Amino acid sequence: MDAQLDLAPCGYFSISDSGVIQSVNQTLLTMLGYERSELMGRHIESTMSVTNKLFFHTYFYPYIQLYGRVDEMYFTFRTSDQQDVPVLLNGIRQTRDGESVVDCVVVVMRKRIEHEKDILNTKTKLQELYQATHEANKELERLHEEYEVKQQALIKVNDQLETMASTDLLTGLKNRRFFQLKMLESLEGYHATQREFSLLVVDIDHFKSINDTYGHPVGDLVLGNLAGLLQSVSRSSDVVARYGGEEFVIILTDCTAEQAVITAERYRTQVASADWGVYNITISIGAATVAEEDTDQSLFQKADMALYASKTGGRNRVTHAAGLIQS
Repeated sequence: MDAQLDLAPCGYFSISDSGVIQSVNQTLLTMLGYERSELMGRHIESTMSVTNKLFFHTYFYPYIQLYGRVDEMYFTFRTSDQQDVPVLLNGIRQTRDGESVVDCVVVVMRKRIEHEKDILNTKTKLQELYQATHEANKELERLHEEYEVKQQALIKVNDQLETMASTDLLTGLKNRRFFQLKMLESLEGYHATQREFSLLVVDIDHFKSINDTYGHPVGDLVLGNLAGLLQSVSRSSDVVARYGGEEFVIILTDCTAEQAVITAERYRTQVASADWGVYNITISIGAATVAEEDTDQSLFQKADMALYASKTGGRNRVTHAAGLIQS
């Protein structure tokens, strides 16, 4: 770890999606009274009381899964000698070296009087609970078993939240947010391995006339049916997402410019020949293949310009951005 980060005036730690500590700076180790070897590879919840574990599950995990970050969470860690340390916790979910991690910054709260009172009350209640009779101990065991059940339920809810956060509700495809994350991952992979990938931007021709003629419920049905067709034609390694409105995007992994045009033509012909009932559906497609200088925005802009060329060129056709550059 960088020396400046290791001795920063605030605590820092990084955990996996499952909560395992991957890195921790010396400031946090000193704050909690641990050696680095005592925390590395352990679950972050090993530094928490039972009460704070439950709070961590019901607040931190759901927020980090749904929004990708947690800002100014008032929390309490437990030191190696079982002392409570009230802190202000900030976390952000990131992708590093192809793996999802959560980076967190911890600042000790010095002047949060009301929060310290809450911590003191909680500590007092826990002490009373631990000093209770045999029946109270049995109740604690029952509550612990109930907590385990609720913890599993929360894990399931977190998975559902993650799915909801990355899914377009109308079509069932991945959504724009998920697509943008995968674009960044694909670019990172390309720069590391030089394995090409291509991007298709797909737009339904004359979609407005479908809504105007048959109504928006029929338009929504068309979007859902087209999403299913695009997904069925795609490989499992490809990313098919709804970008917005009647526009879809497809990331084609391990795909050269020539292969991208062939694949795009397959999408186009499948849509043109499908049975859509009383209305006819065609699509226009713009394609672009990654280059060394590309960012996620520049690659999308190239594919979008190619889509515009397909639209202005008569629709129901495929255009690759490379052809625009050459001409």
